[in-house]
Amino acid sequence: MRLALREMRRRPGRFVVAVGMLTLLGVLLLLLGGLLDGLLTGSTGAVRAQRGELLVFSANSRNSFVRSQVSAGTRATVDGVSGVRSTSGLGVTLVGARVGGRTDFENAAVWGYEGGVRGVPAPPPDGQAWVDRRLEAAGARVGGTLRLGPSGVPVRIRGFVRDTSYLLQAGVWVSPAQWRRVTAEVRPDRILPPGTFQVLSVAVARGADPGRVASAIDRATRSGGEATTSTLTRQAAIDAIPGVKSQQGTFSFIINTTLLVAAVVVALFFALLTLERAALYGVLKAIGASSGQIVRGLFSQAVVVALIALLLAEVVALGLGAVIPREVPLLLLPGRASSTAISVLVAALLGSAISVRRIIRIDPATAIGGGA
Repeated sequence: MRLALREMRRRPGRFVVAVGMLTLLGVLLLLLGGLLDGLLTGSTGAVRAQRGELLVFSANSRNSFVRSQVSAGTRATVDGVSGVRSTSGLGVTLVGARVGGRTDFENAAVWGYEGGVRGVPAPPPDGQAWVDRRLEAAGARVGGTLRLGPSGVPVRIRGFVRDTSYLLQAGVWVSPAQWRRVTAEVRPDRILPPGTFQVLSVAVARGADPGRVASAIDRATRSGGEATTSTLTRQAAIDAIPGVKSQQGTFSFIINTTLLVAAVVVALFFALLTLERAALYGVLKAIGASSGQIVRGLFSQAVVVALIALLLAEVVALGLGAVIPREVPLLLLPGRASSTAISVLVAALLGSAISVRRIIRIDPATAIGGGA
């Protein structure tokens, strides 16, 4: 192993091509992962922030917030189900929002809520809002005004919250009454009766199983033999958000394919290197080196090549992240960097392992004589 690392110090040029290729693939992996994280975080933040373990939709809504309607009577039934600790109403309207005196619109999701949202204080007075920090980049400031919808319904920014976006639109959290006013201005066809919300967030009693409580809610709200509600766990509601599963599937396929390419690159590089070194390995075996020692040296070189490439890829990805426009939902997270590093190291080791069989089969006499 020491001999292998010494070779890398004395002849670094031999490994430049492999480092360069893995660096490019590492940058691609980090950016793809950052885009996936940005898309998922920006699409699901408002739902992930719910304290309730369950979300109750109307049965005909296809588990969509904007299509769902849960009446006051249904809510009373849900409140009486065993295992339900409390319920809180939720509603959302997607609007364009103008910051201060600006004329251009920013995307916003106006949430009417009764409480029970992590990181969001109690509902503010009518005419005020808690606003996601995504709008800070557009000039939003505490005490400033947001004008919602084409008619410009004004709300004053009471403070900022984090990670509460929905479908890549910044969360604007207002009282239920204020949300109904905004909806009446923006989408008069979606005005709900008093006491009706789009969704109920349900907190489950301590010790109760959320899955069983969800089934009990749907049984209790049946009418005429048909279900009137569709109760999902918080994670299932996240998966039901339009685009979430397809984004995960698409990006996971591309990321896994890129990792396969990385393994192939390392395999080809070390296969050629092993072919070049056949005589050298023959000499090492002739003086007493075992195949295991040579293989460990090969693996150590693969790990060093991968680590150098990953370090360079991190620097390049961070530099690109700093200049990419904010409209691109890129989010470079430490967790993603760690998982990418582990995946690239595994790919490098698997790729270099292709040469193990050839090393084991090298005969000292034949190799020194010029064959393999």
